[in-house]
Amino acid sequence: MLPFLLLLAAAAPQSVEGLWLNDDKKGLVQIAPCGAKVCGRIVKVLSRDPKAPKTDVHNPNPALRGRGFVGLPVLTGFERDGNVWKNGRAYDPESGKSYKSTLQLNPDGSLRVTGCVLFICESRRWTRAR
Repeated sequence: MLPFLLLLAAAAPQSVEGLWLNDDKKGLVQIAPCGAKVCGRIVKVLSRDPKAPKTDVHNPNPALRGRGFVGLPVLTGFERDGNVWKNGRAYDPESGKSYKSTLQLNPDGSLRVTGCVLFICESRRWTRAR
């Protein structure tokens, strides 16, 4: 019975939950449940240009422009569909833009974060923080 259980555990889809280093290695994002969905927040800024803003100055909502980056929601509303998390939004604090987005684990354990505007999509590769 034990080998069967080990086989089931190995075949079970992995989760995107955890601590991730974004593609430009400037920040750590914690992905965790938020209600019935999955969301991600910046938990640490690793590299910052001294001239770069220290708050969310590019946010389209003026009331949110004073928010610091730590705690900032950058992934919201993702629902699991097999090995893909979809129907979410990815927020880019460097531009203040939000994109329709999907998350998918790559075979090497990295995370593909794909954002789309209309039919044009671009993906980034995040790695798990250890």
